[in-house]
Amino acid sequence: MDLSAEKFYDEMSDHYHLIFEDWDRSIERQSFIIESMINRYGIDKENSILDCACGIGTQTLGLAKLGYHVIGSDISQKEVERAIKEAQARRVDVEFLKADFRFLSDVFKIKFDAIIAMDNALPHITSSQELEKALSSIYAHIEHGGIFVASIRDYDEILKTKPFAPPPYIIETPTGRRIAFQIWRWDNDIYTFTQYIIIDKLDTLETLKFTCQYRAITRSELTSILNIVGFEKVKWIMPKSSGFYQPILIARK
Repeated sequence: MDLSAEKFYDEMSDHYHLIFEDWDRSIERQSFIIESMINRYGIDKENSILDCACGIGTQTLGLAKLGYHVIGSDISQKEVERAIKEAQARRVDVEFLKADFRFLSDVFKIKFDAIIAMDNALPHITSSQELEKALSSIYAHIEHGGIFVASIRDYDEILKTKPFAPPPYIIETPTGRRIAFQIWRWDNDIYTFTQYIIIDKLDTLETLKFTCQYRAITRSELTSILNIVGFEKVKWIMPKSSGFYQPILIARK
């Protein structure tokens, strides 16, 4: 994993919710989508779940609120601290820990019935060798018969054009508007990603900027690496079927 990912999320920790039109609504909506998928694989509220790329808690908080036994972990200490505060504010009983999902055994001595890694977390790893290491780490901490659930951008389509700037988000607020947009600078299949957030309160203007790297990994390559480390029956669910904004993979141990 490129070390800038940790810095990127540390710096974004206080502002990450601003990329959503309504973060609380997204928490609720995403939790129902994830619940519907994991239930089909036999994961219910009696099972244990690790969100190994929890960020500020978008999926972890939603699942915990639904009554699931879920722990959140993330490479960013500041995002973990933000997630803890958000859980306290919502009176949700959930544990958050700092952990690099390439080295889960450094923090966790137990296995989980399901591990999730949503919101394009895996492509922060910019080499296939490191990605195999991460997926091996995740595999080792899933119970036999358990599942891994992750989402990534639709790189199969993105790599056809390698866009420089995806469409911006323009969000009207009670005090003005918020504009979130990204710039992608490509070097083969790796791109430098810069997230801008402009807060326009009509009489004041604030601009935020955050930068990291991603690797555009195709579904076939990711499926191949999942199989190499031991996962079986890898299934991809596209947004049209799931209602989620990115393609989702589900793999069985």
